[in-house]
Formats: sequence, C-alpha cells, structure tokens
Amino acid sequence: MTLYSQKTYAERGREHAHPLCRELFATMERKQSNLAVAADVSTKAELLALADAVGPYICVLKTHIDIVADFDADLIARLQALAASHGFMIFEDRKFADIGNTVKQQYGGGVYRIADWAHITNCHIIPGEGIIHGLAEVGRPKGRGLLLLAEMSSAGMLATGAYTDKNVEMAIANDFVIGFIGSRRFTEERDLITMTPGVGLHASGDALGQQYRTPSHIIAENGSDIIIVGRGIYGPGKDAAAEALRYRDAGWSAYLQRLGSK
Repeated sequence: MTLYSQKTYAERGREHAHPLCRELFATMERKQSNLAVAADVSTKAELLALADAVGPYICVLKTHIDIVADFDADLIARLQALAASHGFMIFEDRKFADIGNTVKQQYGGGVYRIADWAHITNCHIIPGEGIIHGLAEVGRPKGRGLLLLAEMSSAGMLATGAYTDKNVEMAIANDFVIGFIGSRRFTEERDLITMTPGVGLHASGDALGQQYRTPSHIIAENGSDIIIVGRGIYGPGKDAAAEALRYRDAGWSAYLQRLGSK
C-alpha cells in the first residue's frame, strides 16, 4: 500500500471518504498551496483586510473569532464571501475542551454559531471521546470536520507520549475527525490530515515559548500536510500578500521535495 505522504494532494482528494477533505485537497492542488494563515487580529477591519490580502495564496484561514472586539454577523457574512471568492476554507481554532453536551451548545449556538460558518474546528480530548461525539452531532449534518490537538508548538507542552497516542486512536475510530494539529504524520491507517503551527522560514522562537520550524522540516521531513503561519506573514512593516506568497512557495517546494524523495 502506498503511504499517504507519498501520494499527491490530488490523488488523496480523489480517494478520500470525507467530502470536506476532497474539497480541501482539490483546493490545495488548484492553488498549489499548503499554507494556512493564522489571523490572530483583534478587529473586524483587520481580519477582513488580512483575509483579502492573503486569500489568493492560502488554502485555509485560521481564526480566533473570540478575540475580535467588534464581532458581528456582518463580519461572518463578509468573511464567507472572501472565502468563496478567493477559494479557501475557514478554520476556527476554538480548541473545545468540555463534555459533549456543553460543546454541542458552544459549537452550534451562542454568540458565534461556529458550526454555521467554520468548515473546520478543533478540540482537546481531555474530556474523553464524548467531546468528539457531541461536536459531530452538530457538525456532521453541516459537512464540517474536526481536528484533534495531538501536539502543540509551545515549549513544555503536555500533549506527548500516551496522550498523543490516544488522539490517534480516537481519530481513527471517528469519521468526523479529519486530522490533527501536530508536527508530523501520526498514522497511515486512515488518511488523516496534519496541520502544523509554529512554522517560520527560519527556525527560532519567541519569549512566550513558541517554537518555529521550517516548512522543509515540517512538510518534507515530518510528512505534515499544511503549514500554519501567523506573525511571519503580517504585522508592523510587513506586506502580508508578499509574505504569504513567499510562504506558499516555500511550503509547496517542500511538498514537491517530499514527493521527489520517495
């Protein structure tokens, strides 16, 4: 059997059982992009401007919607319009971490109604497998997908060893799960996508424990599928569109390197 990491995104899209993954892989192939931008900005205007600037170069826009101080329904409508026009998916990095009945309400209702507009969200498995079932009850009918936080990119993280292994076990057993947040490919038993945060063109870190690894290391060596980049692309003095293009090209080059080395 050919390993999933040795297949092209197009091949994996054609063969995948989950409609969302089929669409995502097709988008990645069409745009020649495995780049997700982490849009950690605090105003509606900043979020929309950033999404519009980087939209042509990304496959996924990752949001933290609860840090947007002036959130309203118009923001979601305009964000959805940008996603449609530029061809990217929205990943709300909510990191659900409660019992199944509670996360159902957090995901489907409240102020943000995340399941109505976010193609992808994620969760910790600390509460047990019930959190996956609760989120699936809301998200599956809407065609959504879930990532499990198998690892994080901060120094001293506790998501290691047996805990990471349990994430893999639950992902394989639950078809609502489409993959992981982590630094590497975790299994070949199912075609599960890995999205990796903490990626920079130069390996480094910050004062709060974030650790950066290069696209080549993450995609070509570790077998991850999508790089997540935030501050490396936008911020004071940076041209977000130009930086997104640089990261898109670096990520795609690493993917071609992976294919060529097999």
